[in-house]
Amino acid sequence: MAHALPDDALQAVDGRWSDLGTRFISAAILGPIALAALWCGGIAWALLINIGLAGLGYEWAKLAGRRRSWIPFWLSCVWFTGLALGAAYGLVPLAGFTLLVLWREGRFAAAGLPYAGIGGLSLLWLRMQAANGLHETLFLVLVVWGTDIGAYMVGRVVGGAKLAPRISPGKTWSGSVGGLLTGAALGLLLAMYWQSNVAVAVLAAMALSVAAQAGDLLESAIKRKLGVKDSGDTIPGHGGLFDRLDGFLAAAPLAAIFALLAQGGGSLW
Repeated sequence: MAHALPDDALQAVDGRWSDLGTRFISAAILGPIALAALWCGGIAWALLINIGLAGLGYEWAKLAGRRRSWIPFWLSCVWFTGLALGAAYGLVPLAGFTLLVLWREGRFAAAGLPYAGIGGLSLLWLRMQAANGLHETLFLVLVVWGTDIGAYMVGRVVGGAKLAPRISPGKTWSGSVGGLLTGAALGLLLAMYWQSNVAVAVLAAMALSVAAQAGDLLESAIKRKLGVKDSGDTIPGHGGLFDRLDGFLAAAPLAAIFALLAQGGGSLW
């Protein structure tokens, strides 16, 4: 005869999945929009990146205690330069605006510009590649999404030892491994579908997955340092834009480096 779980155990199980419905609804709305912009490329993808950078700048300014800040505008200027001249050229105004913010508003406020800007420019540059831009960026997006989903699901089902309890008490080693394997599996499936080099694709996917998880931990460390739970409340169930895009901000520059090493913007595998 089966024994019922005690009330506190039932509450703990329910708590694990309390945000699942909201997260799913948000993802079901925003995911197709992002994929449609990625598929179309051009101004659609560029506009999405600019909206993201402006939103990240707004959130970072609030985290830095700057209610009236030019950071969102400066990040949009960085995006515009990258779009007009080529994404790599956006690094020049990014460096200049970072120094300006450092002088006017302090180190923490200034750190937000390269934190958000380098990842945003990397996403813009990857999609702008004429030969492989769609495949490169889609590979990155699906691997990072797969890492997030795999870590979330496995971590809550399996649980176990904490990955970094002082930084993010909710993250577990099982979730980290689950995210890594999910990202690698998606890289494998994409390589098989595109008839690409499977071994290189899996290695690239694993490296991007590790980078995405490192970016997640970095953002968690920043929030813990500031004593806040979320970077904002922009996305229901996910928190702010930094909470949703932290993995991309770390993985996108690595993907751009891989693409540069592969014959100046060739395939990741």
